[in-house]
Amino acid sequence: MFLSLRPRASLAFVILLFAPLAVHADKLAITSAPPGATVEIDGVKLGVTPLIKDYPGGYFHRTKTVFGSRLAHPLVARLSLAGYSTKEIALTEGPMEWIGVKGAKHGDYWLFKSTRFTVTLDSISATFTGKVSTRAASAENSFALELSLESLAALAKAAVVQLKGQQKMGSGFFVTETGVIATNAHVARDDETLLVLLASGQQIEGKVAYVDPDLDIALIKVTGENFPHLPLARADTVRQGESVIAIGNPGDAMQFSMTKGIVSAVGKFPAAGAGTWVQTDAPINPGNSGGPLLNMRGEVVGMNTQKLVKKNVTGIGFALSAGDLLEVLKHFYPDAAPQPAAAAQQISVPALNKPLPLAAIEPSAKASVTFVGSEGAQIFVDDQPVGDVPSTIFLLEGRHHIRITKPGFADVLRQIELSAGSSVTIRANF
Repeated sequence: MFLSLRPRASLAFVILLFAPLAVHADKLAITSAPPGATVEIDGVKLGVTPLIKDYPGGYFHRTKTVFGSRLAHPLVARLSLAGYSTKEIALTEGPMEWIGVKGAKHGDYWLFKSTRFTVTLDSISATFTGKVSTRAASAENSFALELSLESLAALAKAAVVQLKGQQKMGSGFFVTETGVIATNAHVARDDETLLVLLASGQQIEGKVAYVDPDLDIALIKVTGENFPHLPLARADTVRQGESVIAIGNPGDAMQFSMTKGIVSAVGKFPAAGAGTWVQTDAPINPGNSGGPLLNMRGEVVGMNTQKLVKKNVTGIGFALSAGDLLEVLKHFYPDAAPQPAAAAQQISVPALNKPLPLAAIEPSAKASVTFVGSEGAQIFVDDQPVGDVPSTIFLLEGRHHIRITKPGFADVLRQIELSAGSSVTIRANF
């Protein structure tokens, strides 16, 4: 009896059709100097350098068929070693769109940039030098010295930078005189170095020294010293309704431009991301990312990060609080914590200069001081009564002792240093 082979042949065909295709694997190598750094990819610890790991060939080059292995998301490696600054490197490039021979779209994919990556780790002690300036909240019943917009622009602009990567551009600002720059992680990520443009026109190279894994914060280091830098204010010092300015480099606009607004709100806002957020109506745009949001005393209250883009919605921008930046910096500067503000009542300064009428002051030596706040409070300058709040007076350049009094409240005192032609505002709230 003969058995037909046709069914068996059909079975063999089915088996071959559904048998898994052989997957060709390539090797990814990650090394570091010095070696021994822990490697995490997508948050999973894979070992220490030198590290070699197998990945499907379709992760390194486009596969020939839609059935091949494809990498459907970007991969970032994070290398950490005690005593060295943690580094992030983008392993992949993309997204690229997979289009079949008949024009059908099969989704996006990413490819490894190379089969081998070498990362040079930077010593923390050599990179993060200098000191971070911080400011604490004023004591109760004290008042703050506010700068004019012109003075604030001149003060802050010198500490702001423009950052350029291979495909991105943003802003940043110096937080130490030794060349440490703060910016957003989304500005610095994917690049090992950035071109740093100073307001003076000087261009220098900056190394991406640290990228925070949770917050949108990165630190850049440039070589040099005596860089103008900005003090940081704690989140609990930021007041809803206070005036703020944003300085940065918005795309398609003039560099180092400034916009003004108020603090709309302060607090957690998960929709924007982790951290504490300062919401503002100061206009911010792409290219402003990483630049400072400053109060009228020249203190950084936040890092301009994003704005809400929605139909019929305007004037909603978000800055990651300077308090979050301060927490990141404390990894490298343990002493970077605001010192308690001294009580204003403890200040005691002898009389220095006498306030003079406007006509008696030479224009070259004239400075104006505007007092705002609690109406009816009496103003004394160098122990001489000069009027009530609100008012504007003109003083000689130099140091002056200010006292403001109001019945039922303790006197508050302030010592100020004025330069010729300057204009400042003092806010006194009892």
